[in-house]
Amino acid sequence: MTQLILTPNLDNADDFYFELIAAHDRLDKSDSDALNARLVLVLANHIGNAEVLSEALKAAKLNEN
Repeated sequence: MTQLILTPNLDNADDFYFELIAAHDRLDKSDSDALNARLVLVLANHIGNAEVLSEALKAAKLNEN
């Protein structure tokens, strides 16, 4: 069983962040949301493990308390 990695695990995280922000440049809210949705689906497909994806959803949810 593969577990979700929650510790820093991305080489050049700042570079990726700036690339992500640049991808959203000049997009309206609707297009920006659609880009995020497509990115999530592409990465979910790449991960390909339903248990890991379920863990990621739980980790990403805002605390509703």
